[in-house]
Amino acid sequence: MSDFAASLATAATLITDAEPHLVQTVALSLQVSGTATVIGAAVGLTAGAALAVARFPGQGALVAAINTTLAMPSVVLGLVVYLLLSRAGPLGHWGILFTPPAMVIAQSLLVVPLVAVLARRLVLSALAEGGDQLRSLGAGPLASAALLLVHERFGVLTVVLTAFGRAISEVGAVMIVGGNIDGVTRVMTTTIALETSKGDLPLALALGLVLLAVVAALNAVIGLLQLRQRWRGAPAEAWA
Repeated sequence: MSDFAASLATAATLITDAEPHLVQTVALSLQVSGTATVIGAAVGLTAGAALAVARFPGQGALVAAINTTLAMPSVVLGLVVYLLLSRAGPLGHWGILFTPPAMVIAQSLLVVPLVAVLARRLVLSALAEGGDQLRSLGAGPLASAALLLVHERFGVLTVVLTAFGRAISEVGAVMIVGGNIDGVTRVMTTTIALETSKGDLPLALALGLVLLAVVAALNAVIGLLQLRQRWRGAPAEAWA
């Protein structure tokens, strides 16, 4: 117990002193996950909204496939991206394996299904409430989807924050395609795994605390957004 307390105290010191290695690792994590979230959200929101309003042969199978990919282990996704980017792979000429761009690709592919599924449900729910009005105004399917995403912007932001939380807490795929290279591709989750295996608990605990703080902040923001949505949707009598 005393060893844990000592490690925790050292971890707190590393955080308060902004230890350079710690700061570099956190900054790279935020950069990679933030970029992946922007890319994944752009693709996922477009795909999810389109699937909510469009009707075409094989749509049910496509939706089922996207739902299935939600359960794909991140290490399997990492292996697929590794094979694509390896020297013998179809994208090997890019030369980005074991670099941050490879990690961005892996995390982007990881969050696209999550964003697409949540966006589709969001648009379907909004269509049930305001779809008839939009159609009466002459809005087509794609225009309706875009307008509903704008109208449900707080819900969209919640989806994006959820995707960021999924990306920044991921370890398997980024370790495979990034190689966990010190100062180059080592992010918070992979550093925690490595330092724990080495027995360097203070640094692992410090990064764990930072990661928990990031996730807690995301949950707080999501909670506030959901509360604001409930306030907006509550009838006036409820506040009388």
